[in-house]
Amino acid sequence: MQLQINGEMVTVPDSVQHISDLIEHFKLEKRVLMIEHNESILEKNHHPKTELTDGDKIEIVQFVGGG
Repeated sequence: MQLQINGEMVTVPDSVQHISDLIEHFKLEKRVLMIEHNESILEKNHHPKTELTDGDKIEIVQFVGGG
């Protein structure tokens, strides 16, 4: 499947069917993230329920602490 992730076209395996699968695929499950799916910000509890389709636009923002 082809997804546009942070502005770049990326091919992901067929096993990536939901936003939560995408997070696991990129090994981001331990990070604090904000996910936008087709221009809608998703709450974390919607990640396992939100299905992906070819051509979806995803923005992933990681929060980084520091000082």
